[in-house]
Formats: sequence, structure tokens, C-alpha cells
Amino acid sequence: MQTIRVATPSARYEVFAGSGLLSTLAPRIRRAAGKLPRRVFVLTSPEIWALWGKTFLTSFNEPPIVLFQRAGERYKNMASVEKLLRQMIAAGGDRGSLLIVLGGGIVGDVGGFVAAIFMRGIPFVQVPTTFLAQVDSSVGGKTGVNLPEGKNLVGSFHQPLAVFADIAPLGTLPDRELRAGLMESVKAGIIRDRALVRFMEERASEILGRDPKALEKVIAASIRMKAGVVSRDERESGLRMILNFGHTVGHAIESTTRYKLLLHGEAVGWGMIAALFLARERGTISSLQFERLERLVHLYGPLPPLRLRTAKLVAATGADKKNMGGVRRFVLPVGIGDAGVVEDVTPAELDAAVNYMLACAREPRA
Repeated sequence: MQTIRVATPSARYEVFAGSGLLSTLAPRIRRAAGKLPRRVFVLTSPEIWALWGKTFLTSFNEPPIVLFQRAGERYKNMASVEKLLRQMIAAGGDRGSLLIVLGGGIVGDVGGFVAAIFMRGIPFVQVPTTFLAQVDSSVGGKTGVNLPEGKNLVGSFHQPLAVFADIAPLGTLPDRELRAGLMESVKAGIIRDRALVRFMEERASEILGRDPKALEKVIAASIRMKAGVVSRDERESGLRMILNFGHTVGHAIESTTRYKLLLHGEAVGWGMIAALFLARERGTISSLQFERLERLVHLYGPLPPLRLRTAKLVAATGADKKNMGGVRRFVLPVGIGDAGVVEDVTPAELDAAVNYMLACAREPRA
């Protein structure tokens, strides 16, 4: 097991990555919280609870109150939040309650937001069960839900007490979801960790074959990268924006297709292709670096085919949360293992990048 410490102005906590964490949660949470309160809730999806509920309950003397949140971006909305808040009130929740979030990124984002606003904020623990949630959304305190106008437009920064990333649930992930989650690790390497890029290039067969040691290394490296960034910029006022590499166009793809066509990591994968093209055109990466990084993205595909209109997709990038004062902010790699935010991307440049991506997406690589 590996332990990564996160230290921000508002909180300090540990992220644990390894095997056997699900069956030993209660004492671990007790150590993080000081004690288990009278009211403990667990928010999960019906599918995850059916697979892992029994293991989860192993270490609890008194079972937590179980709440359910359906997975899927279309359920990540204010209606779900209100429903959960009212269920917690009905079950006797108060300011001393604790929420444990068991599931993927959707459940984690919604659960974290519920914890942030219930009784003006209660402590919560993240227990991510998908690769995407383990390497990205469970760490850093970003919580929130979608609006019809765009993704994650309502939310709050609310850091967890601890994060427990158990590798065992990854064994039940569909192959497509694992590959989609690995896109966030590809992102992590490109923007901040050259060694991770090299490891993912050289050990792809082991990683995709779910070798526990290879997965643990990728998960820990991805978390360590994000923890370092979040510790320096908790509320995304500067450096933390680089974590959105691939997300400007990726989120636009998701909202344009109403979250029904691609998994989040797949949309980010296509978004990275667009950003890499823009970086090559601007000269922040060389043609050889572009080819290497584009090949890495496709190595963890295949990315699903995509047929959209350039104008519609470009227009959707206007709802990106990084934008301020009408200026579209874009994250671009600077070589391999570094990235920066640019604010002067022209409409013509963005059109060209999206056109290139859509051309690739009409006939994606195997």
C-alpha cells in the first residue's frame, strides 16, 4: 500500500492506495476522524453496493445508513442532491454526521457536494471504486453537479477526511471503463510527470492486463502528481488549471452529446488530441513530441468514433469554467511533463484543432 499526503490551506489528509482497504475501512476511518459519529451514511450506486456492499460492511460493528445515487452524468444534477439531503434529514442526520462515498466519479462528485452543503458542511470520506475516480476526482476536494448549460457548473471545494483507493474493485470494471480512466493518468503524465509517460508507454500490456503492481504504480503516481498541484493551488486560481488539460474540448463533447455517447475519459482523450494539435501548431511541442503523445493517447483507446459539427462544439467550449470575461483559457503541454494555460487562442486556431480532432474521430485508430 502507498500513502500520499495532501496538504492544502483548508485541510490535510492522506490518500491510501493498495489492496484490502475495503474490508478494513471502519478502523481506518476512525483513525482519520478521531471517532465514528452516531450517524454514519454511505452513499453508493446500486451496482457497486451489490458487488462490494458485503465486503464494505465487514469492519463495521453498526452498519451505516445506505443511500443510493444512480451512476451516469444525467443523474448528476440538483434534483439528485435535494433528494439525498432530504433522505439524510429523514434519517436523523445532523452536523455531527459523517458521509462515506463509495463508488465512481459521479457518486463521488455528488456525495462530496452533499457533504459540503448538508448542515453547512459535514465531514466525508472518499472510497473510489473506478480507476478514473481513484486517480482524479476523489482527490483535491472538487465537488459538484451539472446544469443543462454545462458540466460541473454548480459545486464547492470540500476536502475529504481521507481517501481509500482499493485496487480490488478495478477487477470488476468493464475494459472500456478501465481504458477511459487511464486517460486521466495519460493526462497526468503529459502535464507533470515524464517518468509516468515513459512507464505507461513501456508497460501498457501489464497495465491493461490489470497487473496489480503496475496499476498501483500508475494510480500512486497520478495521485501524487495531483496532490502536489492541489497543495499549491487548492481553489484553481492558477496552477491547478493545468489539471484541465483535454477537458475544455472534452467537456464540450460531453455537453453537446448530452453525456450519452462517450465516457468522461473518452471525451478527455479526444480533447487531449485537440489540445496536442494546438500545441504543435503553436510550437510548444515539437512534431516528434506530438506524434509520441498522440500515440500514447491512442494506445489506451480505442476512442469511440465521433461525428459532430465543428461550430457547435466550439460554441460549447464557451461554457468552460476556466473562462473569464469572455476569454477562453486553454491548457497546452510545454514539452513532455510540463504544461501552461494560454488565454490568446484565436477562433481560427480553435476551429483548426477541433477540425483535426473530428477528422481523427471519424475513423479512430484500432
